[in-house]
Amino acid sequence: MSAAGGPAGPTDPARPANRSGPAGDAGHPATLRPADPDFAARVRASFAGQRLMETFGARLVRVEPGEVDVELPFRDDLTQQHGYLHAGAVAAIADTACGYAAITLIAADATVLSVEFKLNLLAPARGDRLIARGRVLRPGRTLTVCTGEVVAVTAGRETPVAAILATMIALPARPEGAAGEAGPR
Repeated sequence: MSAAGGPAGPTDPARPANRSGPAGDAGHPATLRPADPDFAARVRASFAGQRLMETFGARLVRVEPGEVDVELPFRDDLTQQHGYLHAGAVAAIADTACGYAAITLIAADATVLSVEFKLNLLAPARGDRLIARGRVLRPGRTLTVCTGEVVAVTAGRETPVAAILATMIALPARPEGAAGEAGPR
């Protein structure tokens, strides 16, 4: 029910248009509906143009409605002075995973930019590889709130190294290769 007592509907802010099911199921992947049926191909094409992710050697490992995972192999050239993966690299893959998670739910003619994020570093980033998992917590027409985690994987065992809460803003897309790629920034 809306605050006015009527049923919650697409025009009710308690239930965005790209969410099905009751308003209280925020973030449940089964309830997130992409506005673009070709969202996965669009995410993969945009990610391929992410020069920083290319430089880091990161790759997409999962693209679902409202969910994106980015994997980064551990590399000595991305470490800080104590031998751990630099927090800047951890933040970059977490932000990227959240940005692309938001893109999975928006129209084909739109993109996102990060407007803010809070990253908690939980443990030193070391292992064979890191996986950043971005998830849409609350989709919106203009702002989308995402959450995520970064885990270090060593011999198949995961250790949480970071948690992120991020806000993305939807904007009209620019052509790929134009000043400001059409992917998240």
